[in-house]
This record gives sequence, structure tokens and C-alpha cells, in this order.
Amino acid sequence: MATEIQLNSTIICPECGHTETEVMPTDACQFFYDCKGCGVVLKALPGDCCVFCSYADVPCPPIQEGNCCS
Repeated sequence: MATEIQLNSTIICPECGHTETEVMPTDACQFFYDCKGCGVVLKALPGDCCVFCSYADVPCPPIQEGNCCS
């Protein structure tokens, strides 16, 4: 039985603590994200494929499927 992929993930800004629930893209990795609280541009951390893997509570769809973003 396949696990259902979650598309909603809550990003937590490390600068101001603002949280925002976003729908993750399924066809690409998102490397940058503009915080709606303070305006800082978040970038994926080294070793992470996208901002959701770096700053959110649910990793991106490819990681959930056991694949690597590329």
C-alpha cells in the first residue's frame, strides 16, 4: 500500500519565526522562498534539495517518495 504524499508543508522562518503553510511543487524543487513575515529570502541549506527540506515540517514530495530532488 502506497503512502499518500503530503503536498502542504509549513515553512518556519529562522529569522523571525513566522510560519506559513504552502503547497509544495510536485514538478520541481524550490530553492528560494520569500518570508511573508520579514521579507528575508530563504535558501536551501547545504545538503538539502529545497527550502521545504531545510525549513518546513514536511519534506518535499520527491524525498517523501524516497527519491532525491534533482
